[in-house]
Amino acid sequence: MPLVSLDTLPDDSRLWIFGARAPLDDVDAPRLLGAVDRFLKEWKAHGEPLTCAREFLEEYFLVVAVDERTSDASGCSIDGLFRLLQQAEAGIGTTMVGGGTVYFRDTLGLVHCVPRADFAVMGQDGDVTGDTPVFDTTLTSLGDFRARFERPARDSWHADLLPPQARK
Repeated sequence: MPLVSLDTLPDDSRLWIFGARAPLDDVDAPRLLGAVDRFLKEWKAHGEPLTCAREFLEEYFLVVAVDERTSDASGCSIDGLFRLLQQAEAGIGTTMVGGGTVYFRDTLGLVHCVPRADFAVMGQDGDVTGDTPVFDTTLTSLGDFRARFERPARDSWHADLLPPQARK
């Protein structure tokens, strides 16, 4: 199945958002995307091709979506995607699979990645507030991604990491 544009997939498409621990540069991003594209062009579940798309955003985020109206992504097929990313990590010098991090945009518009505990400390210190734009990498549908991938911390689960006075 040819790889399609993310814009062409329906809102109920299944979604995975992978965040790099460090921004990918002009060398590593094409290396990662080449490997991902080769995988997605051949991606199948139970022998059926998957209609899928990917997008790379903000030097950090790999977004992969599957239109499950034609064929559901199976556990084995999803495991294959995760294995590919784990293999690619060595070649790009950062991790893409895992959790425990927060992605946010600073006042200059730059994206940062910090451990959750550090984000909480930044909230206590006043470095981040409820107004700070954050990225929600836990979303699982393309419609949710389109509606609320980046939003103020106060409107996301990230607010739970901030002290009450910083949520305003």
